[in-house]
Amino acid sequence: MKISEQSDAARPRARGTERSLARRAELIAIGRKLFADTSYDALSMDDIAKQAHVAKGLIYYYFQSKRGYYLAIIHDSVADLINFAGGEVDRGQLDRVHRTMEAYLRWAEHNQAAYRTIVSGGVGFDAEVQAIRDGVREAIVATIADGAYGRTDIAPLARMGLFAWVCSVEGATLDWIDRPALTRDQMRELLVKTLGGSMRAIEELDPAYPAPAPARRDG
Repeated sequence: MKISEQSDAARPRARGTERSLARRAELIAIGRKLFADTSYDALSMDDIAKQAHVAKGLIYYYFQSKRGYYLAIIHDSVADLINFAGGEVDRGQLDRVHRTMEAYLRWAEHNQAAYRTIVSGGVGFDAEVQAIRDGVREAIVATIADGAYGRTDIAPLARMGLFAWVCSVEGATLDWIDRPALTRDQMRELLVKTLGGSMRAIEELDPAYPAPAPARRDG
């Protein structure tokens, strides 16, 4: 699936009049601020309605439930992340990687509660949240593969090498937002450097996928 298709899938299409769609989008924008640093369980529907200055029934009208509201917020914010990560394909390889990591870290930093929910797969077993997480992973793998190899349909070994790196990024980012001893710039540079190591390992195991010049030790 292309990145543009993933981002379209990540942002549900609501039905209704232009006015109702605008109202729904407004509620999602409010929810993104409310849940940025607050966990799902920490806010009741009464709390949400009070802080959003709306009637609780209005939230139920548009989203049916608290979970429906939260998932709509997650979908919307993740779609923005995917669109940003996959944009401006005319940039150089190294610049695209830096841009993707900068967007990823900035999003995690400013949406910590949502990031923890996505990476952990939701509260308990939540197939829908896990699907969102998988979509983000595949979008980043596709972005890196397209920049490094000029295509997204790469061999299983190359894909697994990039996928393993993305999973390590998740774990490192979780630790970073809990214990921000490094600046975002330091964290970004560290992750980009470890990606270079993964790409060199991919090349060693499958020469059909040579590491791009920026990933080489002599590059």
